Amino acid sequence: MTVKKLWTIDHTCGHTAEADLADRPADRRAGYARWLAGRDCTDCWRASREEDAEAKAEWLAKQRATEQTEAEAWSDQYRMPPLDGTDRAAWATRCRHQLVSAAYTALVVEGTTSEAQWTAIENAARPLTRGGWWLDHRDADPADLPNCWKPPPRATDREPALLRGAPRCPPRPTS
Repeated sequence: MTVKKLWTIDHTCGHTAEADLADRPADRRAGYARWLAGRDCTDCWRASREEDAEAKAEWLAKQRATEQTEAEAWSDQYRMPPLDGTDRAAWATRCRHQLVSAAYTALVVEGTTSEAQWTAIENAARPLTRGGWWLDHRDADPADLPNCWKPPPRATDREPALLRGAPRCPPRPTS
């Protein structure tokens, strides 16, 4: 007697399909066929995944629009200047809002920083208008925010700004 290789599967979506289970061990085919019957068919499964992806993308777009509106309102309320940058300036504005708001919570609400000290911290944040700076520091610990901004080193005629303060590479050994 031959072992059954083609199984008729009645999926939960209502579709019926023929499944070739020849690649499965004979003693596991019935269990796998039962498992398949408890699922949607391949076409319905793919369609639901595409719908999920579309719904997720739509939700994400709405969420980002809401966050952007909140960040812009916050920037206006606290007189934060617009950020420089290209297409990532909107993202940087959201990052600045999230980081400075979290820093206020960590330092003033939960910490020991006074409102007067916070005003000085807030004033120090205003000149940071390069969007890339806020993107680079988006994962910084909010409590460390006041330590993150230090004035950039000044360029000299003899040494490029990128190299100043960088450790010098030792000379290569000669062989």
